Amino acid sequence: MTRQIILCDCLGSQNIDADAIAKATGVPCSRIHSGLCTHQADAAGKLIAEGDVVIACAQEQTRFEEMAAELGAPQPLCVDIRDRAGWSDDTQTGPKMAALLAEALLPAGPVKAVDVVSGGACLIIGAAEVAFPAAERLADTLAVTVLMTDAGELPMTRAYEVIRGKLARASGSLGQFTLRLDALQMVQPGGRGALEMTDPRDGAETRCDIILDLSGGTPLFPAHHKRDGYLRADPGDPNAVAAAVFEAAQHVGTFEKPLYVALTEHLCAHSRAGQTGCTRCLDVCPTGAILPDGEHVAIDPMVCAGCGACSSVCPSGAISYDAPPVSHLLRRVQTLAETYLAAGGEAPRLLVHDAPHGAEMIALSARFGRGLPADVIPLSVDALAGFGHAEMLAALAMGFAEVAILLAPRTEAEPIEREAALAQAMGAEGRIQLLDLADPDALSDALYGDAPEAHGHTPVLPLGSRRQVARLAAKALMPEADAPMPLPDGAPYGAVLVDTEACTLCLACTSLCPSGAILANEDKPQLRFQEDACLQCGLCANVCPENAITLEPRFDPTDAALTQVVLNEEEPFACIECGSLFGVKSTVEKIMDKLAGKHPMFAETDTGRLIQMCDDCRIKAQYHSEKNPFASAERPRVRTTDDYLSKRRDH
Repeated sequence: MTRQIILCDCLGSQNIDADAIAKATGVPCSRIHSGLCTHQADAAGKLIAEGDVVIACAQEQTRFEEMAAELGAPQPLCVDIRDRAGWSDDTQTGPKMAALLAEALLPAGPVKAVDVVSGGACLIIGAAEVAFPAAERLADTLAVTVLMTDAGELPMTRAYEVIRGKLARASGSLGQFTLRLDALQMVQPGGRGALEMTDPRDGAETRCDIILDLSGGTPLFPAHHKRDGYLRADPGDPNAVAAAVFEAAQHVGTFEKPLYVALTEHLCAHSRAGQTGCTRCLDVCPTGAILPDGEHVAIDPMVCAGCGACSSVCPSGAISYDAPPVSHLLRRVQTLAETYLAAGGEAPRLLVHDAPHGAEMIALSARFGRGLPADVIPLSVDALAGFGHAEMLAALAMGFAEVAILLAPRTEAEPIEREAALAQAMGAEGRIQLLDLADPDALSDALYGDAPEAHGHTPVLPLGSRRQVARLAAKALMPEADAPMPLPDGAPYGAVLVDTEACTLCLACTSLCPSGAILANEDKPQLRFQEDACLQCGLCANVCPENAITLEPRFDPTDAALTQVVLNEEEPFACIECGSLFGVKSTVEKIMDKLAGKHPMFAETDTGRLIQMCDDCRIKAQYHSEKNPFASAERPRVRTTDDYLSKRRDH
């Protein structure tokens, strides 16, 4: 079955070059229709019935999917080339249309997921006048409990439970919330007259599947809008309350929860030997899904909302975005750039946006404004904060002249700003643009301004881990660079500086370095360093007993960063007995000066000589000394039967 692209110019409102699209994508195109969703619906049905079609229209996707279902044909792939390309003040949109279609034809990246089951146990928090009406509407659908926050009158109904108390702690997410309540009072159902409540008690724990917070107070969770199963509305806004109640009723059943990130624990540089190192992911996680767990961090997949910030700032690659993997994202970027350039386009710009906010902004700009320029190619991503410095540099190295990121109202802007600053310092200066806009016309105006020229370098394909991708891309963008360049504080690249006057070559830093950037030399007292491997986690500086280590954020694009350099070395001490080399000469001499003949343990001359011996000779000398610490009492004579019999005769 041959794949075919079905084209429609939407009542002649856009210009489409079918031959150019077919040539650039390698997929044959139909003739250009004008109204596949209206007067040419029969033609659309016939094409869909042939199977394996790509329809260049996303607005009427539902209609085309219904046609396919009625015909028993495979579901068509619908791609928007109208809002993102065709509806524009620029007319030369052919290369961009081809790029968008080629990117859409890529196989979807794998996404791992786990089932989350919600049985419908709902806790409503709020004052009586708001919470009770909400409970009445939900009681037929959910198992409702109302946590009253005021002293309102108790309802006489038993359709739902009512409690009072102080919510001391809440954790979990949809299907598995855990709550601790103090001063808990429950309804006493027996007796005549008005209902009464039990005496308060502390330390009560309960579980629920859904929390509907109508209290109007402080949210129970950080980044509460990202917490599955936690619904919150202003109690003074009836429309917001009604919407929250309706949404709560939909949270019953089995849902798929994507596993957004993958954690490789042994790569994590969070901690070693009780010393804290890297905390970048802990600092940026908006939901609190990441917590310390010994020498590494732990991620609660049920709380993780998939913003991707942790993966973009992780210096070691221990945390990687996995829904889908970063390699799939880079493949999409590469396809957009290659197809656009192959179709005759020049100096493309990449507009990275999220699905709901960015797509709506682009659609409104296209329908009522100037649309996007012909050289601006939009890329929709699920995790905007996950598009870090490595992805920005990779996009530029693959052929894009500029990367613009359209921030969404609920996007955590701080990690994106830091990653953009880092990318600019690594060779992308003037080519990274952050757009914090909510007006479609303002978006068009910002993009129709002066665009940067093409780099002039041959596009490259960065491969490997995100760290390797960033290095390869930066080197491609700065082919003439021959010296390290400074980076912002907190950058995951840099050098380790050692105060040789203070360093005693104890080598504690080498045993704790999580990436092997700091190494010892087994043959002599020497501290070596490989800059390319350094994560700037700070563990070496934290563990150094002499405070001799400082970090210098920088990026060295030369091959010198891949080689080992000596940070400090000294002459080894020769054992006074066998002559073998051990320890550090200056250190042994300092110990001799402080202890030999002065400290009670080393008061005698022979004892002081032990300091100048290697391990083997020191043990031998101690073993043969008069005060041998390894000696034991004289071994008792073995007793025989005659000994016992003679003792009996004596008595």
